[in-house]
Amino acid sequence: MSDQDVINLINFCYLVAAALFIWGMAQLRRPSTARKGNWVAAVGMFIAVVATLFDREIVSYEWIAAGIVVGAIIGAFLARRVQMTEMPEMVAVFNGFGGAASALLAGGELKRLYDSGGSIDSDVGVTIALGTAIGAVTLTGSVVAAGKLHGTLNSNPILLPARNILSALIAVAVLALGGLLIWATQDDSVSQESAMLIFVGLAAAALLLGVLVSIPIGGADMPVLVALFNSYSGLAAAAAGFAIDNDVLIIAGALVGASGLILTSIMTKAMNRSVINVMFGGFGQSGADVTSGGEARPYRSVNAEDAATMLAYAQSVVFVTGYGLAVAQAQHDLKALADLLAKGGCEVKYGIHPVAGRMPGHMNVLLAEADVPYDQLLDLDEANRQLDNTEIAMVIGANDVVNPQAHSNPGSPIYGMPIIDVDKAQSVVVMKRSMASGFSGIDNDLFYLDQTSMLFGDAKKSLKSLVSEVDEIQKSG
Repeated sequence: MSDQDVINLINFCYLVAAALFIWGMAQLRRPSTARKGNWVAAVGMFIAVVATLFDREIVSYEWIAAGIVVGAIIGAFLARRVQMTEMPEMVAVFNGFGGAASALLAGGELKRLYDSGGSIDSDVGVTIALGTAIGAVTLTGSVVAAGKLHGTLNSNPILLPARNILSALIAVAVLALGGLLIWATQDDSVSQESAMLIFVGLAAAALLLGVLVSIPIGGADMPVLVALFNSYSGLAAAAAGFAIDNDVLIIAGALVGASGLILTSIMTKAMNRSVINVMFGGFGQSGADVTSGGEARPYRSVNAEDAATMLAYAQSVVFVTGYGLAVAQAQHDLKALADLLAKGGCEVKYGIHPVAGRMPGHMNVLLAEADVPYDQLLDLDEANRQLDNTEIAMVIGANDVVNPQAHSNPGSPIYGMPIIDVDKAQSVVVMKRSMASGFSGIDNDLFYLDQTSMLFGDAKKSLKSLVSEVDEIQKSG
């Protein structure tokens, strides 16, 4: 086989890989096909990696093999050990690793070009600077996001004095150092040592910028931040792909970058926010007990037996889930309750808000783990269309995404945010540990409506009690 035949074969493999990436991402649009889409994209990436190994001058296959083995072991370990509640921070860490890889790749390409003694094209210098800056910002920003999600860092916004001015100054420094690096690669009088020193300075400034843009963002905005850094990791990969002239890396990075931006747009619209407001608003205080106007408001509470009686005789129920369900690891108990109700002739659905949980799709993945049928999962608009004719809406661990203040109180921080209108149901049962507010830090008017009943306690224990009580009622009936 001639060298040209090898090149043609490699390019064909890249084309197949790109097609599989696009097909796989298209499958991710629906829960029913998401698993298949993930496998399709993974096969595409495998083909791309194998083709690249033949496309490049590999110095040492031993190091590559060792990296694959170590990475596979770590990946398998994390896949089995990381809890569903920890999945958002795992995704954030993966975003950070992607950014770090792109920045290191850009730096490695810069050193290789200098070592080879060849000239560096201006477009290559630009993409090296971009890959380094975006990748470094993604790394530290994602680490901060993971720390806030995991509780290692305070989930409240950390508001430094003159934080926006400081961030702007560091951003200007990043732009200046990036421009300086581009100039250095075009000026033959600049030594390799000087260029690499500028590269290190650019990376350091970008790492600091990633921290500064992340720490003012609170827990309520974490889904947006995770989606945004997912986009950044793709953009960094695309820039690195241009730097090393690798088509499949450019395509994959562009797809991730574009999909991340689209997802960020969906998240911000679901919160009635803008990306600028998320990045600079300092919104999202940690939950705490609050009251309206400093005075306690009356609410009605029920025990598990009373709630089970309501459910056992209901003809239609919509479950609206939130992060509290994930914390309690109660998705399987919820599925058991739903199966009992369906057995008794009740129509069961699940309402999923786009920003429920700690990352986009968190609730879908959680319920899919419990084998909830995909056709029972309703998005926000579908759920709202059905709630007018729903007998019971049961809220499990959700808060801000069902707060009627989004419609009724123009002075509320969440006013205008699309919510699941559970208050339209004939009856509402809210499962919570306490009357604490959500991550927005505001009281929830839903708790005090006439048709609302509060069932206090751990979601897992409460659902187990409901399953037992409903089973007894059905057997006795």
